[in-house]
This record gives sequence, C-alpha cells and structure tokens, in this order.
Amino acid sequence: MDIRAVESTDIDAIYHIALLTGASGQDATHLYGDGRLVGHIWAAPYALLEPGSAFVVVDHEGVAGYIVGALDTRAFDERLEAEWWPALRSLYADPLPKRASQWSADETAGYLIHHPLRTPDAIVDPYPSHLHINLLPRLQGKGVGAALITRWLDHMRTRGSRGAHFAVSPANTRALHFYRTYGFIELSRENPPPYEPIWFAMKLA
Repeated sequence: MDIRAVESTDIDAIYHIALLTGASGQDATHLYGDGRLVGHIWAAPYALLEPGSAFVVVDHEGVAGYIVGALDTRAFDERLEAEWWPALRSLYADPLPKRASQWSADETAGYLIHHPLRTPDAIVDPYPSHLHINLLPRLQGKGVGAALITRWLDHMRTRGSRGAHFAVSPANTRALHFYRTYGFIELSRENPPPYEPIWFAMKLA
C-alpha cells in the first residue's frame, strides 16, 4: 500500500470509487442513471482544481481510495462557481419545482449542482478547511482511513490551516463511529433539504 499525491491519471478511478461508496459508504451504482454524478459533486473538482490537497491510496490492484479537500472552503466555493458548476449546469437540469420527495438520485444530484451546499459560517470560521474521504471495501477496517486522514491533516497544518471540517450522512454509521474514534468533534446537526449532514471538525493549530 502506498499513499501519494493525486495525479491526473487518477481521475477515472476517483469517479469510480465515489460511485462505489456513494450510498452512505455503500455501492450506489444501482441508484444512478449517470454514474459520474457522485464524483462530479464530491470528488473530481477537488482532484482537478486543488490537487495540492488531494491524496490517493494505491494497493496491488490500483487506486483504492482517496482523500480530497480544500484549504480555504470559501475560496474553493467561489472557484467552483466560476470554473466547475457552469458546465455541469448546462448538462444537468434543476429538478425544481418538482417536490424533493419525488426526486430520483440523479435529480437530487442535479439539485446540488444548481444549489451547492454551503457550510454554515459558524463552522467555516474556526475550521476553514474541509475534506472528503472514501475507501473501497478491500481497504476498510485496516487502518488505511486513519493513515489517509493523518497524512491530509498534517499536510493542512503545514499549509497554515487552523482547522478542518466535513459532513457525514446520518445513515453512514460505520463512518460516524470511525470519525468519533479518530478524535473529531461532532459540532451540530443541520437539516437543509434534501441533505441532512452531521458536521465534524478538528482544530489543527
């Protein structure tokens, strides 16, 4: 196993891993008509726009996990608006005014493309960096996730970050246990439809 900085040739693998872990840590292939939607929102823009904050883990079968993120959440939000979302909005429709309870997984993703989530200021101000991490099942439960997070947090410290945050689906019980055990603090629960995250954070300074 090797943890290294992301490379341009890793993008397809990152999309694949995002889909295979896109249902609260489980395979989301059966949920989506367009299997790239999960990666469009939660993984690819980080690897492409901020590769300096992205690492992959490679085993004998290839890339099997990643951790991506942004040093400055608000600056990254602005870059997404300028460089990432416009092209996707021309490809994927906004499901509104159709009721959220009737949306398919593809339509929910379309909503997030047209109405990206913004982390509350009360979280971003003390914890300005954020991350996303996913591992294929063959690497789970072996300490790889902790190694990836430690590598990423140490890297953020060297870049001057004073804190990092992320959101987790309440349905992803395995991840919730892992993050609490690792030492992240559970901040609060927000309920912006159609996504209901649990926020975690850690001070880095």
